[in-house]
Amino acid sequence: MLARANRIVRADDYRNTVRRGRKSATAHCVVYVRSGRPAPQGPAVSAPGDIAQEPRFGFIVSKAVGNAVTRNTVRRRLKAVSHELLRTGVAAEFLPERTDVVIRALPGSIGVPWSTLLEEIDGVVRSIMPANSRGVVDKGVK
Repeated sequence: MLARANRIVRADDYRNTVRRGRKSATAHCVVYVRSGRPAPQGPAVSAPGDIAQEPRFGFIVSKAVGNAVTRNTVRRRLKAVSHELLRTGVAAEFLPERTDVVIRALPGSIGVPWSTLLEEIDGVVRSIMPANSRGVVDKGVK
């Protein structure tokens, strides 16, 4: 299960990531990555290593993928892939702090093994943001 702090929940955050983030397509999904999310405002200022600075993931699964049951299955599988990236440290190593990642599932993603989805998304995360870019703010150039 993906923690709430690691999920994109606001429509504006989805929109900004898709419109201004870097885009990379695989055979079964399209991944958008946008770093440099604004720091949270208010009395609770985040400290280094705070969960508010960890990468967040969002998912777009349209009706073209299938009916509601199929779409929810695909979404749960993508959430599991994202959780695995966070658990193994790939997200922390290759994504700068305050980075948003939106994964758009393509229609053929339902019949794909979980390991293939993991390899595809892992490869995109590793290639779209090299490990030495950690901490560098992306200006949103496509």
